[in-house]
Amino acid sequence: MKSKRHLKILEIVRKHSVETQEALAELLIEEGYDVTQATISRDIKQLRLTKSATSDGRYVYAVSDIEDYENSTGKALGILRDTVKQLDSAQNLIVVKTYSGMAQAAAAALDSLEYKEIVGSIAGDDTVMLILRDNRTASEFLEKLIKMTSR
Repeated sequence: MKSKRHLKILEIVRKHSVETQEALAELLIEEGYDVTQATISRDIKQLRLTKSATSDGRYVYAVSDIEDYENSTGKALGILRDTVKQLDSAQNLIVVKTYSGMAQAAAAALDSLEYKEIVGSIAGDDTVMLILRDNRTASEFLEKLIKMTSR
């Protein structure tokens, strides 16, 4: 759940001008997350969010480009390791079985990694279907996924 919340925080900070922890907590609550100020404080520290000046002199939470990439890549891989239960393929498709309710987080994590091999993804409750360019690419990418998700 923390990894999913972290992805949502990164999304919120990119979309909104969030000046305070309280404002971030309100936006998360609107998105259905039950959070406290202490949780927000820990999340900000773990995500290495910083305050950045806007053109009108206000300070809002931001993630630097380098840290954003490193954090999102690390978080995405962590989400995959935490959510994926089983992997299988059929021709140019890969089926990713996750814990109940985690398929969307796994699909978002895979999408954020921007693999060129993946044409698209579809997520349900506990299953993600990845569409790859061809059968060989799917087979090779399945091996990559197995390595990425092994604990």
